[in-house]
Amino acid sequence: METRAVPGAQAISRAAHLLRLVTAAGTVGGLTAELARQADLSRSTAHRLLSALRAEGLVDQDAQTARWMPGPELYLMGTVAAARYDITTLARDIVRSLAVKTEESAFLSVRRADETVCLLREEGAFPIRSFVLSEGVRFPLGVASAGLAILAFLPEHDVDAYLERHPDLERRWGPTHRVGPLRSRLTETRDRGYAVNPGLIVEGSWGIGAAVFNRAGHPEWALSLTGVEFRFGPDRLAGLGRTLLAHAHQLSTRIAAAGR
Repeated sequence: METRAVPGAQAISRAAHLLRLVTAAGTVGGLTAELARQADLSRSTAHRLLSALRAEGLVDQDAQTARWMPGPELYLMGTVAAARYDITTLARDIVRSLAVKTEESAFLSVRRADETVCLLREEGAFPIRSFVLSEGVRFPLGVASAGLAILAFLPEHDVDAYLERHPDLERRWGPTHRVGPLRSRLTETRDRGYAVNPGLIVEGSWGIGAAVFNRAGHPEWALSLTGVEFRFGPDRLAGLGRTLLAHAHQLSTRIAAAGR
C-alpha cells in the first residue's frame, strides 16, 4: 500500500524521520533549523512536529541550548524492543577484542531498512583516531564499510532494487558512489570477503567492514574498523582483514546459537 493512501501517514513519516535524526545526533542533539534542513521540511513544520513528539515524551528539548534530544518514552520503548532486537550483549566482548587486537576503533552496526546504524564503538590503543562513526550514526548501505559489506552479500535482486530506490547516492556522496564504481566495490568485497572504504566519506579516514549473518544466513549486522590512512596500508590491510573476518564469523556463530 502506498504511504499517501493511508490517512495521516505523511505526518507520521515526517515525525519518524525527525525522530531518527534526533537520535542520530546523539548526546549533542540537534537544533530545529538543522533538523528541518536535514528532513527537507520548513522550520515551522519541523518545530510543530518536534513539539508534538515532546508532548508524547519521545523527544526532549534542552532549556539552555534549545537542542532536541531523545526523550524518556523512547528509552522505555527501547528497553522493551531490546529483548527482541538487541545483540549488543552478545557482541560487546567481540567488538572489544577486535579493538584490542588491531589497536583501531572497532564498531558493530545493524542494518535498518536501507541504512546501517552504529550500535557499539570500542576505542583502540592507537592514539590517532577517526571520528566518522559513533553510536547512533546512520549511513546508507554501500557508503560506509559496514553498509558496503552488508549490501555486497544481499541477493543480486535486492542490490538492484536498492540502487533503483537511491539514484541520489552520487549527488549526496560524490562521483565514487555512481552505480558503476559502487558495483565494482561490491564485487571486490565479495571476492575479498570484507569491504574497504579508502577515505570516501572523509579524506584520510579509512574503514574496513565484514558482514555478520543471522541464523538464516542473511547479512543483518557488520563489524568494522576505522582509522587513519597510513594504518591501512597494504602491509597491514590483509592482516586486519583476516582478524576482522574471524571476529565476524565468531559473532555470526554466536548469534545463530542464540536463535537470532
